Amino acid sequence: MLSLPWYIYLLQFVSGLLLANGVPHFVQGICGHPFQSPFASPPGVGESSPVVNVLWGFLNLAAGFALLFAFAPKGSDVIAEWSLVALGALVVAVALARHFGRVRSGR
Repeated sequence: MLSLPWYIYLLQFVSGLLLANGVPHFVQGICGHPFQSPFASPPGVGESSPVVNVLWGFLNLAAGFALLFAFAPKGSDVIAEWSLVALGALVVAVALARHFGRVRSGR
């Protein structure tokens, strides 16, 4: 199965993480809503301004697309490679849903 170096698969997974992480920050920001970010106080719990979230979301999306462009699934295991991108997105989406759900409910 592993016909490419291991780090290619890792970077494909990370591209999925970055792409999924960029979405909520970018969307909340362009909607004009404050939202949690690593730059708030406390990090990940406090809310940052919409502009900070647009910038943070855009940076995540740009980095995710750059990784995906540079290490696009195209090997002999293209289905497995795209599955790693999807798995990265799913992992961070579930983690963010749990985290933001706790933060927004006050727990």
